[in-house]
Amino acid sequence: MTATKVSNFGVRETALLLAGTCLTSTGAWAQAAPAAPLQAAPTPPNTAAQAANVIKSMRVEGAQRIEPDTVISYTKLRVGQAFNNETLDQAVKDLFASELFADVAIDGALTGNVVLRVRENPIINRVLFEGNKQLKADKITKEVKLAPRQIFTRTAVRQDVERIIELYRRQGRFAATISPKMVSLDQNRVDIIFEIDEGPKSKVRQINILGNEVFSDKKIRGELQTKQARLTTFLSSSTSYDQDRLNFDQQKLRQFYLTEGYADFKVISAIAELTPDKRDFIITFVVQEGKRYHFGDITVDSEIRDFDNKKLASSLAAKKGNWYDAKKVEDSVEAINQAAGLFGYAFAEVNPEFQPDRENLMMNINFHISESRRTYVERIDINGNTLTQDKVIRREIRVAEGDPFNTFQVKRSQDRINSLGYFQDKLEIQQKPGSAPDRVILETNVEEKSTGELNLSIGFSSLERFLVQGSVRQRNFRGKGQELSLSANYSQFSKSVEVGFTEPYLFDRNIALGFNVFRRDFNQFNFLNNSRQTTFNQISTGFSLRTGTALTEFLSLQLRYQLSQDDVTLDQGTFFTNGVCDPLRAGRFLCEQIGNRLTSSLGYVLSFDNLNNRLRPSAGQRLSITQDFAGLGGNVRYARTVVEGAKYWNVGSGFIASFALQGAYILPLQRSPGPGIDAVRIIDRFYLGEPQFRGFQIRGVGPRIQRLAYTDGTVNQTLIDARNQISDDPLGGRAYYLGRAELEIPLGAGARELGLRPSIFLDFGALFGVTRPVSTANFPTLTDPATGRTFVGSIFTPVLDANGNRQYTFNSGTADAPITSVTTCDVGIPDTAGVCIGTVANPLFTSEQTPFLERFVGNSARPRISVGIGVNWNSPFGPLRIDVARALLTSPGDQTKLITFNVGTGF
Repeated sequence: MTATKVSNFGVRETALLLAGTCLTSTGAWAQAAPAAPLQAAPTPPNTAAQAANVIKSMRVEGAQRIEPDTVISYTKLRVGQAFNNETLDQAVKDLFASELFADVAIDGALTGNVVLRVRENPIINRVLFEGNKQLKADKITKEVKLAPRQIFTRTAVRQDVERIIELYRRQGRFAATISPKMVSLDQNRVDIIFEIDEGPKSKVRQINILGNEVFSDKKIRGELQTKQARLTTFLSSSTSYDQDRLNFDQQKLRQFYLTEGYADFKVISAIAELTPDKRDFIITFVVQEGKRYHFGDITVDSEIRDFDNKKLASSLAAKKGNWYDAKKVEDSVEAINQAAGLFGYAFAEVNPEFQPDRENLMMNINFHISESRRTYVERIDINGNTLTQDKVIRREIRVAEGDPFNTFQVKRSQDRINSLGYFQDKLEIQQKPGSAPDRVILETNVEEKSTGELNLSIGFSSLERFLVQGSVRQRNFRGKGQELSLSANYSQFSKSVEVGFTEPYLFDRNIALGFNVFRRDFNQFNFLNNSRQTTFNQISTGFSLRTGTALTEFLSLQLRYQLSQDDVTLDQGTFFTNGVCDPLRAGRFLCEQIGNRLTSSLGYVLSFDNLNNRLRPSAGQRLSITQDFAGLGGNVRYARTVVEGAKYWNVGSGFIASFALQGAYILPLQRSPGPGIDAVRIIDRFYLGEPQFRGFQIRGVGPRIQRLAYTDGTVNQTLIDARNQISDDPLGGRAYYLGRAELEIPLGAGARELGLRPSIFLDFGALFGVTRPVSTANFPTLTDPATGRTFVGSIFTPVLDANGNRQYTFNSGTADAPITSVTTCDVGIPDTAGVCIGTVANPLFTSEQTPFLERFVGNSARPRISVGIGVNWNSPFGPLRIDVARALLTSPGDQTKLITFNVGTGF
């Protein structure tokens, strides 16, 4: 800035120094040194002449962009007007106040021919930021006021410096410094450069608590949202200093003590001190705990005649004799408001009147309910839905415009909208006064979230080898609440493609209609020597139709029909002998399942559901019964019944408890094909294990056939019972039950931001009820003539040719170089024409099946039990679930698993 003088006409000349303010906290200006001040005119001889001076003329010098008349208009000087020292000083101040000029001087006061000499502030060419890494330039640009083609002023720069510093303080960077620089250009233009030193993020080094006697420092710190910077809190965003968070922590402290009965608690002070290096904060709370109170007399005084005061008071959470708890007082007020809302009083005013008895440390409370008028819904407003159509939201709202207001129906509407899964969590329907005292406006402000899912993965695994999976799913197709899905996967052991569509409100009526078309190619497998072996292949092709409607607010009915063609096959090279399935190789229970069958089934689902949120429930219950009847055509007949129930409780402090139980039974409606063959096909039975039953392998619970081989030789022959040497085939069961008790554990703010939800659980269940299969083979028991010991011998099966003729072996070489060949001649050898020549009998060509023992295990209703911990994570790649479970109670044949990892599924 330049120093400026005003030429005056009186006794003396006065110099007005307008120097620029130094930005001590932000650095110095890079610009030229101030210009020399203007020379002062001679001092007038006396003051009497001052009053007689009049402005004869006015002109402006130095203006480039601003018109002279505009410059004069900023002052109060006019031609013909008398003037003195004060009017000239004020004119200079007015010109500087316009912030258009860098320098101002007034000459010609002695003659009355006034000259306003000005030097205009430069025009900003560019505004640049240097050194900013944590904050992008576009974010800073939105906050600062300086911009290209604006007039430069030091005041605006200082203000922008403060704005940028405030931005960094919001991020917890209190050590940030800003140094503004100005680069002069031609044509009176400048570039403004803000040099930024962001500094480290300021953490909370220490939280001190003074005045506490009842609760420890550790306990109180645990109640605060602000956390001390430690290794255990490195993931938390609450370790940085935030003044708003500090204010909130004072409320948290009050809330904590008030819920513990300390009604007189006060926070005397909460001081945050920045360390000298500006890197950390030390926060000190000074508190006064006071005495602990009990609840005294709890009464209700209602001016609304619909209430029974005594009955209402007895139902409140606040009970006489219990420790005073402000949360229970809030709950009591909320309960009264809810009760008033049920009677149609939307704006009932409930005032708890506290009457402390400090001598006996009792808190008497009278809940006064002021007189109110019944209210009616005037209007329902829906805001924020850019994709979802209004009708999709309105059909979930259980009150209509003009209806009497009802808090239960409003809460139910809120839960139903949340259960759609189209909007951000914790949506609330707000109640606002209408155009009259007895009118209420329900305002639903939604924030839409992505409802489309696109998954594509290509990979390699030790089990599936090369695999490709892809799926597209839109749960809010075209914003109409419709669901459209397409999925496909390909690997060595499974291939499938499926298309589905659901219209939840057909023709805008509460009737759902949907269908699925599918083709599934699945290989059942077992393990032997840690190698996966395919047992049977199942190809299913078909479609399903479904329709449903709500019978009441919480009761719904769904009807469904499915038609599928199932083809079960075995690998002929592995399990066939002489063109037919060989029970010795595959097992009798698998050979019995081969075939092509058509299943036509009709079923229904009757369900009761009053969960507060279908996606992440914390209260309510769900009950359902499902039955499917196969036999409407086709060649498969059964009746399958599944009953399920779940209950959720919010047990307080963020803990959510749940208990779920399900059971099922499938009743065959056709006779068994033969002894030891279950009337229900292996592909129609139930299976139990991962992921439903944590702590067990996929299909790791229930009836199964285990095949154990014998060691070779006749001496000391034993069974090989090593786990990885046993062939294990699950058979499934007709009946099962499965239960789960789980407690979801709340975490701190940092973990919640990451979407982590841990839980502890106990699972129990069993799978049983299948017919015991007939043994595949009875191996001969032989005696070794040399030792006299008995052993289990092999079974030899004649090998047939393509025409079903037995085959024999003969030597087609010489005695010195024998060559074993195969023929259908039981005596002699074939000539070139195929005629048997000779009299020597040929040995029968057979295949040997070494002995094994089959064990039928696991067919027991005895409960299996597992306990463990798990965590849900809403990761950027989709929902993930990791469980670590230990099986406490098992049955012979069960296969356990310690760690379970699921992607995109929830339990």
